[in-house]
Amino acid sequence: MDTAIRSLPTPDLDVALTAQDRCDRCGAQAYLRAVLPTGLELLFCGHHGNAQRAGLLVAGASLQDETGKLTIPRESGFGG
Repeated sequence: MDTAIRSLPTPDLDVALTAQDRCDRCGAQAYLRAVLPTGLELLFCGHHGNAQRAGLLVAGASLQDETGKLTIPRESGFGG
């Protein structure tokens, strides 16, 4: 029996998250990508990303945090 071990392609943390990227917990738009040392990629909305951040870091995950997109810049004129 020939047993081959294939490694998963490592997700690119430089590729921006889009509206098609959805939270693995609730299905909302993802703003945090976590890549575990095994290569497994997890996506989280801002809420679930914040809830899981400490555990992900302890597990050795690399994080791509785009939660800054959730804030509205003051110069936009919205909310004054």
